[in-house]
Amino acid sequence: MSLPLIFAFIGLGLMVGMAGAGSAIGVSIAGSATIGALKKKKEAFGSFIVLSAMPGTQGLYGFAAFFILLSKVSPEMTPFQGFAIFGAGIMMGLGGLISAIYQGKICANGISGIASGHDVFGNSIIMGVFPELYAIVAFASVFLLSGKL
Repeated sequence: MSLPLIFAFIGLGLMVGMAGAGSAIGVSIAGSATIGALKKKKEAFGSFIVLSAMPGTQGLYGFAAFFILLSKVSPEMTPFQGFAIFGAGIMMGLGGLISAIYQGKICANGISGIASGHDVFGNSIIMGVFPELYAIVAFASVFLLSGKL
């Protein structure tokens, strides 16, 4: 197996693995807040579930990026292509990992605020979208990079 192919597969693994791990951590942070908040305000479960699910999208971006770049992987690929896919994996993986964790923290705070009787659902969604923007930028960058491979 060639070195470019090895780097490409490592990159694909990083983009799915790190973005997925970030989503798992983020939804766990928000989900834990939901469990605590349900003790105070059971009727707000619908709002809690939306906020708890928000950090799950980064894992989906990593998975979609995997499919975009998978078609570019072949035994005949050049070193440039292999290293570009490796770099894209780091970019998407870290973008998804970090943004999902921090989005989970924002959403957990929103859940806590709702449970305390504050009307912050809409504001929590807006604030929760900000860290996700950087996962979207990473995903868009992978998409644009794929056109150059």
